[in-house]
Amino acid sequence: MRLALLSDIHANMQALDACLAHARAQQAERFVFLGDLVGYGADPGAVVDRIMQLTDEGAMVIQGNHDAMAVTPPLVVRTVGDSTAAWTHRQLMPDQRDWLSRLPLTLQDDKTLFIHASANEPQLWHYVYDPRAAQASMDGAVAWPGVRYVFGGHVHFQTLYYQGAGNALMPFTPQPGVAIPVPPHRQWVATIGSVGQPRDGNTDAMYCLFDTERAHLTFHRVPYDHLAAAAAIRKVGLHEFFADRLERGR
Repeated sequence: MRLALLSDIHANMQALDACLAHARAQQAERFVFLGDLVGYGADPGAVVDRIMQLTDEGAMVIQGNHDAMAVTPPLVVRTVGDSTAAWTHRQLMPDQRDWLSRLPLTLQDDKTLFIHASANEPQLWHYVYDPRAAQASMDGAVAWPGVRYVFGGHVHFQTLYYQGAGNALMPFTPQPGVAIPVPPHRQWVATIGSVGQPRDGNTDAMYCLFDTERAHLTFHRVPYDHLAAAAAIRKVGLHEFFADRLERGR
């Protein structure tokens, strides 16, 4: 099975369409969405509709922290993410908010655990940003018997962590389009990056393709019309900061 793994779409319809088209061209057989479908971007309703439709084709979807905030916006704005939650809430229809509210925080598919943030207390949205945090996530995955792979998003970067000979997790920065063997005799943690808001200085969208039969993981970068996505943010009146970061990949 060739699984297309997409996370952190952040209401960016242009990036989502580009990644879906790219994944289909790579013969993806099933889509897995790892949370943060909304937040920051201009098209939350359209993005949620598209992904709801894909569930009819067997897509798996989990909830991210921005999805939860869109359902119940914070009363006090403390972060830039908080600042878009109330606006996103108003853009969504009641059935869309209800659907987001019922998404699970985790899904296990055979040897693979899909999460948004970390398998260590997934409801607290810990960031997997270094080997220590990746180890905590892997340790947390023991609650799901048989798991060898933990795939998540949340950090907006693409990194693969693997268990070395000394049992310490080692980080590996993948090259786009290069298949990486990930045999199940090891344990693996991957952050698959962000479809709709890359933050590494490259404006191209990110997603991964996991070939479960060959045990290969391929990280992809996909060009999309990021200027149109930024223009859409300005058009709906969201803060300039969110448009600017799409134009700079930051």
